[in-house]
Amino acid sequence: MTRTELLRPEPALALAALLDIPVPDLDQGLPLLWHWIYLLDRPAQTDLGQDGHPVRNTVVAPPGPGRRRMWAGGRVRTLGPLRCGEPATRHSEVLSLTEKQGRTGALTIVVVGHEIRQGGRVVVKEEQDIVYRDADSTVPARGDRGPERPPADGEWSVAVSPTLLFRFSALTYNAHRIHYDRGYARDVEGYPGLVVHGPLQALAMAEIARTRGRNGDQRFDYRLIEPLFDHQGLVASAAAEGDALTTAVRDIHGRQTAIGTLRSVENGH
Repeated sequence: MTRTELLRPEPALALAALLDIPVPDLDQGLPLLWHWIYLLDRPAQTDLGQDGHPVRNTVVAPPGPGRRRMWAGGRVRTLGPLRCGEPATRHSEVLSLTEKQGRTGALTIVVVGHEIRQGGRVVVKEEQDIVYRDADSTVPARGDRGPERPPADGEWSVAVSPTLLFRFSALTYNAHRIHYDRGYARDVEGYPGLVVHGPLQALAMAEIARTRGRNGDQRFDYRLIEPLFDHQGLVASAAAEGDALTTAVRDIHGRQTAIGTLRSVENGH
């Protein structure tokens, strides 16, 4: 599936406002992962399933009726600036599909590849790991454990609220009901609260890495390791480890929910 559009500055302005951060210098190109608010799929309402995700006419369709979708992680490599004010083209395709047995039952792991071109060159290469589980399976949801742990120096606390999750869903054209419909998240999918988006956690890790002066072409590998819910907050951190930055997201009690590694890319490697 291929989509081309003019990249306007308004989505970037909206994301900066949502995260309560200064607007980046868009003349230098979009920051890492900010391409997620551009070149979006916009499925017809009739193509959406009960959970809000498209079930047809899309690159990533559920492998079976009623399967539950989770964003598990991915790998992103930037190979040049992605600039506002210019058209860009994204090509998406399924790279692999693997069946396996997990702790919660049968799982289907779909790896989706995206390539964004602008000005005649590839500027973003990405792989996303999407996991589908059976409708009658449950994801173990860790409850709040121990006292709250305030953000330490160098950590970034994002005030998670239903409003924030709703606005992020709208900005990314993500209709998955676990992020804004508390009754559905609790009664149908068995979660104790609204689920914080995996991409939002990854963006928080990329943003705190950016405050450490990491710019230019980069490779970012990230993984979602446990669900995070709206009443549990979001605290992002980054630490130098050799020539890389290791990043993480935890909840307000210290439970880690996402991890990542960011490295500079030199000469396309």
